[in-house]
Amino acid sequence: MKLISKMTHGLRGEIDIPGDKSISHRSIMLSSLGNTPVEVTNFLKGADCLSTIACMRAMGVDIEEHETRILVIGRGLHGLKEPNDVLDAGNSGTTLRLLLGLLSPQKFVTTFTGDNSLRQRPMGRVITPLSMMGANIVGRNQNKNLPITIIGTRVKEQGSRLKGITYKMPVASAQVKSAIILAGLYADGMTTIVEPYPSRDHTEKMLAAFGVRIDKSSNEIRVTPASEVTAPKSIEVPGDISSAAYWIVLASILEGSNVTIKNVGINETRTGIIDVMRNMGAKIEYINERISGGERSADIHVVSSQLHGTTFGGEMIPRLIDEIPIIAVAAAFAEGDTVINDVGELRVKETDRLNAIVDEYNKIAAGAFETTEDSLIIHGSHKFNYAKSKTYDDHRMAMSLAVFGAAAEGVEIDNPDCVNISYPTFYDVIADK
Repeated sequence: MKLISKMTHGLRGEIDIPGDKSISHRSIMLSSLGNTPVEVTNFLKGADCLSTIACMRAMGVDIEEHETRILVIGRGLHGLKEPNDVLDAGNSGTTLRLLLGLLSPQKFVTTFTGDNSLRQRPMGRVITPLSMMGANIVGRNQNKNLPITIIGTRVKEQGSRLKGITYKMPVASAQVKSAIILAGLYADGMTTIVEPYPSRDHTEKMLAAFGVRIDKSSNEIRVTPASEVTAPKSIEVPGDISSAAYWIVLASILEGSNVTIKNVGINETRTGIIDVMRNMGAKIEYINERISGGERSADIHVVSSQLHGTTFGGEMIPRLIDEIPIIAVAAAFAEGDTVINDVGELRVKETDRLNAIVDEYNKIAAGAFETTEDSLIIHGSHKFNYAKSKTYDDHRMAMSLAVFGAAAEGVEIDNPDCVNISYPTFYDVIADK
């Protein structure tokens, strides 16, 4: 159990946050496909990203871990080897989904497993387009749950048996899109992906930095097959805006706050949290903006403010899907109601996050939270209580509950260590502030 006490003063000073989880995953995977060493700095050494390192090592990639950097010695686009054992993705949906795309065109057979949470998450929506490309992927049941086996293609003398397709995605998802893009590197012919709304584009940006031709127009992405990738000498991972989101919200709702969050990635496909918080009346500004490795970053300055309710959904959701639990906390402190639509995807995350939010947050603010099949309704400006809450082994629920308790009347959290997936030092920071 972890006890988070009510904070009696504002959040002040500067906060350094861990490297971006999405970019950390991709930096290891793509560097493994190059022919020259890549130095990765500010890599997130959380459990999910370490699962990616373990999987790539199992396929013969030499990865050296140093205190402040990771050195990846790539094996080339066609140099991965068959692992000697089942690959364990742990709790990481990103590791699993992206590697399903990367390994579908390979010559060998691969079987994946994961922890109990990941084993319950359906993988059909990524397996479907890969199967259309010619991949042979077998899941445990009709929902394509883990364990999953990829029976790799037998690569012909010229090209792969995977074929380029045009795929219209029913739901915007960066992980599904990325899996198709990675498979498309090996395909016969161009692969075209059409999204209903733009999702985070870290894969496209990083592949471009590796010399791969990726063409984008509106919501359409076209992938040209590659014969090799040219790795950069180094990749600096910006701070994760999903991790910064907890401090953005806490500073906004905690009276007397004045804080600067250092070196945060502000890729426009990820900054929905900033747009929504500003629409609610939050005082947020970017300072010291810069670009590194094709990704924008900045320091984020936040001072406390009186928030008001808002309504959003649709194309905004892919830009902040991971931040819904902490936005819901902000909404509880706002004047009026907040309605968040089109978030049914949260039912198949590490847990059913919509039900988890309603069940656990209502212990702190009774009756403030309601849900429909794909919407979340929050009634703001409620009276708050001390509560004992469950995390459901979900790191984003754990950190959001900690922020909620710190700004309200305190909270006791079970299984607090699940934050190690994305933010191992989270509790140290909140205790220090």
